[in-house]
Amino acid sequence: MTPLNAPGADPFYFLGHDGPVARLVKDFPWGTTCLGRVETWPQSLKTATALLIHSPVPMVMLWGEQGVMIYNDAYSVFAGHRHPALLGSNVREGWPEVADFNDNVMKVGLAGQTLAYQDQELTLHRKGYPEQVWMNLDYSPVLDETGRPAGVIAVVIETTERVLAERRNRQEFQRLQSLFAQAPTFMAMVSGPDHRFTLVNPEYNKLIGNRDVIGMPVREALPEVTEQGFFDLLDHVFTTGEAITRTSLRVLLRWRDQGPLEERFVDFVYQPIRDQDGTVAHIFVQGSDVTERVRAENHQRLLINELNHRVKNSLAAVQSIVTQTLRHATDPGQAAQAITARIMALSAAHNVLTQESWDSADLRTLAQAAIRPFQAPDRNTIELEGPDMRVGPYAAISIALALHELGTNAVKYGALSVPGGTVLVRWNVSGQSVFTLEWIETGGPVVTKGDHRGFGSRLILQVLPDQLQGKAELDFRPTGIVFKLTAAVEAISDHAA
Repeated sequence: MTPLNAPGADPFYFLGHDGPVARLVKDFPWGTTCLGRVETWPQSLKTATALLIHSPVPMVMLWGEQGVMIYNDAYSVFAGHRHPALLGSNVREGWPEVADFNDNVMKVGLAGQTLAYQDQELTLHRKGYPEQVWMNLDYSPVLDETGRPAGVIAVVIETTERVLAERRNRQEFQRLQSLFAQAPTFMAMVSGPDHRFTLVNPEYNKLIGNRDVIGMPVREALPEVTEQGFFDLLDHVFTTGEAITRTSLRVLLRWRDQGPLEERFVDFVYQPIRDQDGTVAHIFVQGSDVTERVRAENHQRLLINELNHRVKNSLAAVQSIVTQTLRHATDPGQAAQAITARIMALSAAHNVLTQESWDSADLRTLAQAAIRPFQAPDRNTIELEGPDMRVGPYAAISIALALHELGTNAVKYGALSVPGGTVLVRWNVSGQSVFTLEWIETGGPVVTKGDHRGFGSRLILQVLPDQLQGKAELDFRPTGIVFKLTAAVEAISDHAA
């Protein structure tokens, strides 16, 4: 009896493998191709076929001038819907959308040369439609018994997910940089135990004399502050996870590492940013240069006290938005969009207050600025109804942020998520000097009360009423949600900010 592993028993004995593609290779009518029946294959073709069939790495061999395709199980996954029709086909016909690319591969490989591509971008039809893919490709000639190139073998490693992830990371990084660049205060991000600069905004660059510090540890980037205690503060935040705030702190900085030291005074916050496992990975630095003096000494002191008060509140608002959004975020892209939208809502409220020198704000003007991003371009989806009245800066910012969160929720889940939905924002003052603000949705889908409360829910139901010493209610009616805030007129008129 002839042994089963002998050439006479099984012409494919040389494969030594019984995987899915190996079985297809055994059943394929090779006699219909230029390779001919397997019994006529040269040993070089058999050896190369066995080599790639056993490999866990995606590999394909293109044999002869026509580039007849033989590949392994890993490559069949890469081929998608093109498998198993690719097996035994000519490569230029099997991948017609990249025929010119493969034509060059065959010419170079059969000339005895190699090719290598890193993150090569190609458009392939693997799922019935064109898709962009990126791959690391390595091509080598396969020599026959005479030492001449008879085919080309390719190692194909798809890098699409990594390339797209890196692209998304760059986009998120650029969006974060844009957010930093628009901030009126100085901001920076340092990472790791050596506090290496990863982000700085124009105001921070201005503070340190426009030095190029990205990628440098703080001790190396700003050597003149070595003995001024800032490194100890950064080390403390990184080690303990405790935020540190300082006001009117004196710092001596050198302009572009040249010339004498210049005295500056800064307000700042060092805020720890934690990884998913809870460890501190970054420190968010934000603050303001409060050095300049333009008025007489007594007026100067009053101005600085007022400025410090406002800056701390602005920084606290930005800090809260960034920290709370990142803390509950599951997707970096959505987190960046939410941070940007919330800071823009805060900025819109600041613009209204700035026009009035931060004394107070017209409530209708404030509400119009807050709801503007949610108005439909072809119709007035949000109506405002209420008497003319003014609110203090503290209440203005709180109300603006609350209207932003209500508008965002309405666009995602409420009345503004469907055609025909409307919102009425109305306010009034009763005879008992009680201020009432209502957000009333109609025409939207039925909404139900959820168990999870995110940053927006906590803002409108806890933070807002606490800040205004009032009461907030959220009613999930069949016609849409209704939010109601009541507070003393005195509380919303308070000019403290």
